[in-house]
Amino acid sequence: MKRQTFNEINITPLTDIFLVLLIIMMVIAPMLDQQGLNLAIPDYVEKTDDKPNDNKILTVVVTEDNKYFIDEEEISEKALAMRLKEKTRELSGAGGSFAGLMIEADGNSDHGAVVKLMDTARNTGINSISITEI
Repeated sequence: MKRQTFNEINITPLTDIFLVLLIIMMVIAPMLDQQGLNLAIPDYVEKTDDKPNDNKILTVVVTEDNKYFIDEEEISEKALAMRLKEKTRELSGAGGSFAGLMIEADGNSDHGAVVKLMDTARNTGINSISITEI
């Protein structure tokens, strides 16, 4: 009795696997199009008018050892939210409009300290946040 040799490859299971992978990619692809932070890049245009700017900006400094300073006064992490609310109210009530928060972070400060400050600011109602390195 002679054995028959198997000369053809059955590609049906391979096709099934590729179709399942295609469907998975089609489902996952729309979820990958999410943004993390919306950052506004400032325009560096010189002002030609000489009238003073009435916008008030609150500046918080993050030092190399991850300490927060507002008006050269050190603020603890626990008191940060309360102090941000107070300063926002002060600047809003002093005439003009509150423009937002400027974070001046040292180049060697931890990323987590800056993100904690940003989260705290967002939770206190500050929507406009800018970051610069000192």
